[in-house]
Amino acid sequence: ATRTKSADVERADSGIGQMPARKWRNRASETLSSLQAWEAHRPCTDCGERDLPVETDVQNCNQRRADLCEKCHKRRTERKESVLEFVNTEASYGEDLRIIKEEFYLPMQAAGLLSQEQLQGIFSNIQELIDLNENFLEILQEEIDQAFDQGDDDLMTVCIGEIFLEFVNMLPAFQTYCLQQSSSVNMLNALEKEKELLRIFLNVSQNDNTALRRMNLRSFLMAPLQRVTKYPLLLSRIIKATTEYHPDHGSLREAKSRIESHLEHINMKTKQEGNTWTLRSFRQDSKKKREVINIEMRETALKTVGWLREETRFVMEGSLQLAQPPDGQWVKKGSKTLKFQNMQVLLLVNMKRVSESSLESAEPGPVKDAVLVLIRDKNNGKFHLLREPLRLSNCIVSTDPDCDDTFELIEIRREAFVFRDSDRARTHHWFRQIRRYSRELGSWKKRRNALPNIMISTPHTRP
Repeated sequence: ATRTKSADVERADSGIGQMPARKWRNRASETLSSLQAWEAHRPCTDCGERDLPVETDVQNCNQRRADLCEKCHKRRTERKESVLEFVNTEASYGEDLRIIKEEFYLPMQAAGLLSQEQLQGIFSNIQELIDLNENFLEILQEEIDQAFDQGDDDLMTVCIGEIFLEFVNMLPAFQTYCLQQSSSVNMLNALEKEKELLRIFLNVSQNDNTALRRMNLRSFLMAPLQRVTKYPLLLSRIIKATTEYHPDHGSLREAKSRIESHLEHINMKTKQEGNTWTLRSFRQDSKKKREVINIEMRETALKTVGWLREETRFVMEGSLQLAQPPDGQWVKKGSKTLKFQNMQVLLLVNMKRVSESSLESAEPGPVKDAVLVLIRDKNNGKFHLLREPLRLSNCIVSTDPDCDDTFELIEIRREAFVFRDSDRARTHHWFRQIRRYSRELGSWKKRRNALPNIMISTPHTRP
C-alpha cells in the first residue's frame, strides 16, 4: 500500500495524468499501424504503384521480389524471356550460317564441283553475314554474362536496342543477300540439273549428314531472309515488356523502326527488279515512305563517294533550298532576289576506324574527308545528283548578318551556293555542322580559321 501511494505521488508530480498517457500510447499505436500499412503497401520500384500484396508465406516472399508488384514482376519475367529468346535465336541463326559454309560451300569448293564464280552466285555475301553475326552475338553474350555476374538476374541492364543500333550496318548486308536470293536459287536449280556430281552431293548430304537435320541447301539459304524478318517481332516482344522510362526503351523503338524501313526498302528494290517475291511487311505508319527514301538516298550517296559503309557517318540529311547567285552582290539586294529550288542534301563524313571491332568502330576517329551530296527530288523512281559531291576540304562556309536566314558555301575557284531551310533554326544548325568540318579539312585550314582572304581568288567572294 505504501508503494502504491508513492507511485501515485510520483505520477502526479510528473505532470502527466492518466488521460494524456493514454493518448500518447494510442498515438504510438497508430504510428506503428501506419508504418505497418505502408510496409504492406510500399510502392513498386518499377511502376510506383502501392498494390503490393502482403506476403504471409516466408517461402513465397523469398521467391518473389519483395519490392515489385505482381504486374511488374510478370513484366520483368517476360522481358528476360524475350531477351534470352533474341540471343538464343541469334546463336541458332549463326549455327545455320556455319553449316552453309562448312557443310556446303567449302566441300563444294574443295571438290571442284563449281567454279568460284558459280559459288559466289549461289552463296552471295554469306561470309559477310557470318562475320557480322559472330561480332553481334559476341557482344550480346558478353552483356548477358556481365548482367548475371553483377547479380542482375532479370537482365534489366541488358540493352538490346543500343547494341542493335551499334550493328545497324548489318542491315545493308542483309539487303545485298536478299536481293540476290532469287537469282541464287535459279542458278542452283540450273546447275543441279546440269551437273550430276552436284546433285549426288546434295542428296547424300541431306540424307546422311546428321548436322543438316534432313534439310536441303535451299532451306539453309533461306536462313538470312527468315532472320531479318524476325527481328521486328523479337524487338516488339522486348518493347512490350519494357517500361517507357527504361534507358533502352527509345533505342528499342528506333531499332525496330530501322529494320522495318529496311524491309520496306528491300521490297521496293525487288519490285523494281521484276521479282515476284517480297519480304514480310510491317510498316503501316505515315513515316514509312520518308524513311525508305532516306535509305535509298544514303545508298546513292555511298555509291557516289565510294567510301566504305563502316567508315561513313551520316551527320545530317534532309531537304534544303538551294540557289546559285550570279555574282557576289546578292547580299545587298537580299535573298528574296534569288531563285531557290528544293534539294535533298546529305552531309557525309569519312572517319578512320579505330578498331576492327564493329562496335568500337562506331566511335568517332580522326576525320579523313567530308562531303556534301546534292540530290534532286525523286523523278521517274530514281534519284539524280545535281553535280559531283562538294568536298568541304575545298570549300568556305560563311554567313552574313543581313541575311541570317541563309548561309553561303563557296567552292574555291569554282562555284558558290546559297542554302536555307524553311526553319531558321535548322538553317543555323546546318551552317554550324558544315562549317565545323570545312574548318577541320584542307591544306589552308590554318588561314584565318578557314575564312576567305586575299589568298583565295574566286569571282563569287563577297565584298
